[in-house]
Amino acid sequence: MQTKKDIVNETINYLKTKFSDEFSGHDIWHLLRVRNNAIKIQKHEGGDLFIIELASLLHDIADAKFYNGDISIGAVKTLEWLSNFDLDNNKKEHIADIVKNISFKGEAKKNNNLTLEGMIVQDADRLDAIGAIGIARVFAYSGATGRLIYDPDQKPITNHTTETYYKNNNTAINHFYEKLLLLKNLMNTNYGKILAEERHNFMVTFLNRFYTEVEE
Repeated sequence: MQTKKDIVNETINYLKTKFSDEFSGHDIWHLLRVRNNAIKIQKHEGGDLFIIELASLLHDIADAKFYNGDISIGAVKTLEWLSNFDLDNNKKEHIADIVKNISFKGEAKKNNNLTLEGMIVQDADRLDAIGAIGIARVFAYSGATGRLIYDPDQKPITNHTTETYYKNNNTAINHFYEKLLLLKNLMNTNYGKILAEERHNFMVTFLNRFYTEVEE
């Protein structure tokens, strides 16, 4: 019979293959960093570690950004993968529900329907979207999807709906204002907020330096 550790390891091996050609910043290393962030937060906040680990690893199994904004596809693909294991249906549904609900969808407001495990995974994912890693990932994503680094004539869109957010093709720099700089105040857990503070400040420092060099 498979242990929880076996299931986690099989999931990692599956994702390593699935994301071997991923270059937009949503690669296997992103998934593993999110898992590690989540484990770190769980030690302070509690919650079911097995649920947290699997949801962290599977949270981008089918990102809506790459499926025409279909916000349900991640949960569907998660349940397909979990059907390979002898797991309680409630656990499968819990993991799939986290995958469906943790993504930023354009509106700067919290999802009050998340479980503790969901809040931890969401915080872990958002930590990987900010700080030095977040800066690297936004430019990787922009390059992979044909977005400019910066255009002074393009302004951030601050009133996105879910639909407009997924169709948005604004610049990399504008993405900081449309999402990344908003995440610090959207963290759910106390420990997540502590970890987000320094990363947020690093992005502010980077942007100030960016504008200094642009204007030289």
